[in-house]
Amino acid sequence: MAEGMNFANLWPIGLMFVLFYFLLIRPQQKRQAQQRQMLEALREGDEVVTASGIFGKVAKIHETAVTIEIASDVNIVVQKAVVTTVLPRGTLDSFNENGGVPPTDLLPPPPSCCA
Repeated sequence: MAEGMNFANLWPIGLMFVLFYFLLIRPQQKRQAQQRQMLEALREGDEVVTASGIFGKVAKIHETAVTIEIASDVNIVVQKAVVTTVLPRGTLDSFNENGGVPPTDLLPPPPSCCA
């Protein structure tokens, strides 16, 4: 005689899904929300770091892109999504004072989805 499916044996699988949600999915959603808020608050003149490690000052904000001034009269256009960190004002000036060496107290960029 065949036994019916016993749902009491499925609780470990359900527990795995709950743990998976709280350990992986939920923290990633929080990071994405923080990144989205940071990009929405981005203003011209903000000092930023891109995902590739380029430091610069926001010169112009487009709908899906940002123009960043990385040196005098040197501008690059990047997608908004690659801006990972907004630096405190004056950080780039301290780079120039230290011969281009970044200060040691900079926060590391948030972990990305693909690192």
